[in-house]
Amino acid sequence: MLRDRYAPQDLFALVPKLQLQLDPELAQLDQLLDDDALFQRVRADLVRRRPHTATRGRHSTPVEVILRLLVVKRLYNWSYEQTERLVGDSLVLRQFCRVYLEPVPDDTTLLRWANLIGPETVAALNDRVVELARSLQVTRGRKLRIDATVVATDIHHPTDSRILGDGVRVLSRLLRRAKTVLGEQVELGKEAFRTRTRSVRRLAQQLHRVARRHGEQAAEELRQAYARLVDIARASRAQAARVRTALQGQADAAAQRLVERLDHVVPLLEQAIEQATRRVLQGEAVPSEEKLLSLFEPHTQVIRRHKAGQPTEFGRKLLLDEVEGGIISRYELLDDVGLEHPHLPRSLEAHRQRFARAPDVLAGDRGLYSPENEALARQAGVKRVVLPKTGRLSRERQQHERQRWFKRGFRFRAGIEGRIHVLQRDYGLERCRDHGAVGMGRWVGWGVVAHNLAQIARSQARRPARANRRAA
Repeated sequence: MLRDRYAPQDLFALVPKLQLQLDPELAQLDQLLDDDALFQRVRADLVRRRPHTATRGRHSTPVEVILRLLVVKRLYNWSYEQTERLVGDSLVLRQFCRVYLEPVPDDTTLLRWANLIGPETVAALNDRVVELARSLQVTRGRKLRIDATVVATDIHHPTDSRILGDGVRVLSRLLRRAKTVLGEQVELGKEAFRTRTRSVRRLAQQLHRVARRHGEQAAEELRQAYARLVDIARASRAQAARVRTALQGQADAAAQRLVERLDHVVPLLEQAIEQATRRVLQGEAVPSEEKLLSLFEPHTQVIRRHKAGQPTEFGRKLLLDEVEGGIISRYELLDDVGLEHPHLPRSLEAHRQRFARAPDVLAGDRGLYSPENEALARQAGVKRVVLPKTGRLSRERQQHERQRWFKRGFRFRAGIEGRIHVLQRDYGLERCRDHGAVGMGRWVGWGVVAHNLAQIARSQARRPARANRRAA
């Protein structure tokens, strides 16, 4: 049965000699997380775990504890294992997370609860946090700067041989499980359950050695090795089709779960086979938007940003809207990898909905510029539109961009680069550790929510100190 919270306790009163207390920023964060709207949004997702989660069964980890543990995890950029261990060892964090003297949830338990909270819910949490920032006058939405970055997926460097090898390895594992589930009921023969992992491993080693060499002979050997690898992948796919037919006739849940897994993996392996055939065997150039980069993270995209040392990145493009006060008012994972200017109207509309007004200053880089965006921003009521024009500038445009207010706005825009660095370094947005497109949305959302909460808490903690300095 889902519990809301434990009975309140004051752990600091148990050890008065230590004079423990929450530091000012953590105390402010503690007050922010008492917001009932945040609590109810998380509870609404957790209660859907089972049909009778709200009313039956043994007592679960309280909703309040789960919410605070997930915030602490991203606040300090810890893993689930570190969160369990370090919260359990700290009286201060036990008090903050409202665990008190109860056992800290196991890392696997916390992970299962975290996976129930969808990316839409986390986005709604951020909307509520922005409302709190506005009500506490941390921000008023007078300035808006927009930029994009890349959140890398947790994959190895993509090559056709590795993707094919991963596909064969995963199918081999599923075939072994299917053999256990089917037992002696179905006679498919040993060949249907044959694992081809060793063959793939030997070919991968051979490909690695051949790829170092140059010349026509090496290129021909590479094509022959790839042809054998493709044949092995096709043989595994044929085995999977036979075993799937046998599993489909079974009524037990284990067999149906294997059917679902095969239905997910086999189409991806077929795409990898076609991709390797076109690229290596036929010498065809495959467009980047058609490429499969990972069997486990198929939503990964090729993003060419031509940065020094890292011209090509593999992940998803993230658009960030930041208002004054260091608050990320909106974030969006983009489906396309082109320029960002088609997405600026949505940012402006979202800003008007949140702050009931257009920003006085709108700043972005050249990727956001278009004549339509400039006209739209002015029609929306933006007083100063700071979007540098791309290409060759006319004399009038040069004079326009040399004005003092334009230069000041462009310097304001540069600050979002530092914000992106903070999000990547301290809040985990450099690389996503969750799986799938849903996991990417959840991972990015929690990082932004934890960052915004920390910004509000830091701002609130500074106000008494500033008031004391003014009084002195």
